Amino acid sequence: MKPWPHKHILSLSNFSKDDYLSVLELAHKFNSINKTGTKKVPALQGLLVTSIFFEASTRTKHSFELAAKRLSSDLQSFSPSTSSLSKGETYLDTALTYSAMGSDVLIVRHSVSNVPLEIAEKLASKKFKTSVLNAGDGTHSHPSQGLLDLYTLSKFFDPNNINPDTLCNKTILIVGDVLHSRVARSNIWALTAFGANIILCGPEKLVPQEFNTFVQSLPLNQTKDPIYQRGKIEISRSLEESIKNADAIISLRLQKERMKENFLESIDSYSEKYCLTSEKLNLISKKIPILHPGPVNRGIEISSKIVDEYPYCLITEQVSNGVPVRMALLYLLSKYNKN
Repeated sequence: MKPWPHKHILSLSNFSKDDYLSVLELAHKFNSINKTGTKKVPALQGLLVTSIFFEASTRTKHSFELAAKRLSSDLQSFSPSTSSLSKGETYLDTALTYSAMGSDVLIVRHSVSNVPLEIAEKLASKKFKTSVLNAGDGTHSHPSQGLLDLYTLSKFFDPNNINPDTLCNKTILIVGDVLHSRVARSNIWALTAFGANIILCGPEKLVPQEFNTFVQSLPLNQTKDPIYQRGKIEISRSLEESIKNADAIISLRLQKERMKENFLESIDSYSEKYCLTSEKLNLISKKIPILHPGPVNRGIEISSKIVDEYPYCLITEQVSNGVPVRMALLYLLSKYNKN
């Protein structure tokens, strides 16, 4: 395995193909170990991992914490309700406190974009060696979700090998609130890196036309795209037409609070046009995998019949795959810190 080049994992925009492959191949090894009945390996004994979730989470938080435990690391878990935040402590001071306690990795989730980056920069200014792993920040990025979705789709299209190149020239349909979705952004970076073409489908206020050029707009602190040629992005307003061209579908959570901000006329009108139903899937004959980051608003994003009965609905597989993928990320960061 090549040396891991990233001290922090904040976004997938700076991942090379080798970076993706390092994560996926290692995740596959951890997944194989888990399936043998071996629930714990001593790979990270002595490493201190701290979970700092300023924003509520079920799947991501507990998946990361389970990943840390399965690697035998020591684990601290931050709880906002019992912390000094109520006394006026800032998130930067919280991060510095845990780093001063000896944390090797901070897993950070925050409702505001770029908070993990701010924390990483503050730690560097104080000469801490702690790595920051972004577990979701505002509308910016959710790297581990993008990676586990890449892993899930790679396994679906080539069950015998972990080969994301099998996604080349496949069309991945992403449906829903792209504008506010860090999951969509991370998926676009990951999937286009291996030549997948993306259809972004939804109403104009939730899928602005500007997303056509998303991968050409690198983050401010990044001067070069490590991917030579990415897949293409197109925008669609018709779910029925998009499904006919899709090889896989990723449905996004519709945040009901957006209703108050006049992004939608009504939930009913949205679900009528963009909810995945059996009737809409019947427009195609091939088997097509469906993913969703959860939690699912049934009947709004996906019908209950598809969630419960459709054989290629991979939501539970995504949750299962999240643990080995996050094990891989923690392991790789630990090796960087030993260099």
